[in-house]
Amino acid sequence: MKLAIITERANITLGGAERSVFELAARMALLGVDVKILAATGTAQSRWVKVLCSSSEKRIALEDFKKALLKHFKENHYDIIHSTLPFDFADVYQPRGGSYPEAAVRNAASYNNTVLRIFKLLTSFANLRRTSLARAEKKLCKLVRRDGKEKGPVIAALSEYVGAQFKKYYGLPDERICVCPNGIRLPASAQIPKTDKLRAQILAKLNIKQADEPVFFLFVAHNFRLKGLANLIKALAVVNSRFTKRPACLIVVGKGRTLKYRRLAAGINVKNRIIFFGPAGSIHNLLSCADVAVLPTYYDPSSRFILEALAADRPVITTKYNGAADLFTADRHGKIFDSPDDIDSLAEAMRYFCSTENLAAAKKAIEQDDIKSKVSIETHCKALLTLYETIIKNRAQK
Repeated sequence: MKLAIITERANITLGGAERSVFELAARMALLGVDVKILAATGTAQSRWVKVLCSSSEKRIALEDFKKALLKHFKENHYDIIHSTLPFDFADVYQPRGGSYPEAAVRNAASYNNTVLRIFKLLTSFANLRRTSLARAEKKLCKLVRRDGKEKGPVIAALSEYVGAQFKKYYGLPDERICVCPNGIRLPASAQIPKTDKLRAQILAKLNIKQADEPVFFLFVAHNFRLKGLANLIKALAVVNSRFTKRPACLIVVGKGRTLKYRRLAAGINVKNRIIFFGPAGSIHNLLSCADVAVLPTYYDPSSRFILEALAADRPVITTKYNGAADLFTADRHGKIFDSPDDIDSLAEAMRYFCSTENLAAAKKAIEQDDIKSKVSIETHCKALLTLYETIIKNRAQK
């Protein structure tokens, strides 16, 4: 099978969606697929990558990239065209960020000022590029054949949450949506000496003794506002105001600005329970140091961080607005609560894991139920391959 994967930028250092595309291509190649990443711009040097417009990091207009792609497809044949951008000529559209309308609504919801929230919602498509992408997505979802039947790409949704978005905003029928749960490359085993050293450094910075048996909650994100860090800090204060079997501490990892969050922590007397780690190239050793992964996000189609935590046998806490919640069972492998603004529910979930027995039970359940396999990129690829084969079969029958 010859597979083309369309992405905007071929630069793995950008993280997130870009890294996911490279992991997808690498695993597909191992499964015997002849795969090529087609990018508008990029710096990646790989036999899997072809940059069609420029090697610079300047963004290319969607229409210009479309012309370059169509020219490439006239000269090169692929059995399946899989696009992460809303191109109507693709066989599969996999929106790594979910639908544009839902992303706009949930981003606005992450602002606690009502006036600002309304303003952000009303101006969510003031950005011309975002507007062109949203229009292209709407167009491909409304495509119909002359006989009135649906046509256009199948939506390869990363989660049930994303699939529901395309039904809600565009009225897509089930046959146009295929949920292929997100997956990550499984991490290598953590290096115990490095992990022990890192944990000792964290204990020293927080001025806490190992004998106190602190429970480390790990939060990893770059957009601190959208991922609910302020509410997490407030929940930590609630937890620390109540009796728990073990003290709760928070490790914050990411490149977001921390000043206002440090001020918040100081104002509610939890600054001595939080360590701001800054950006980290790899979180595997941090996950080994942590006890629980927590992401009270306002929006996430399917968080890689939560999947990476589950792969490391760590219980997780997140909201229903995170598609990664599909891949674990609430109250067995972790906790899911309805709203990131519900600080009491978040605090109660954290308090639950301030218990050695509850931590051990969740970790054991994750191992017994082999959640690691469910969140692997290989499982994700196999779901996609099944979809590809169905598309090819249906094409041959027409």
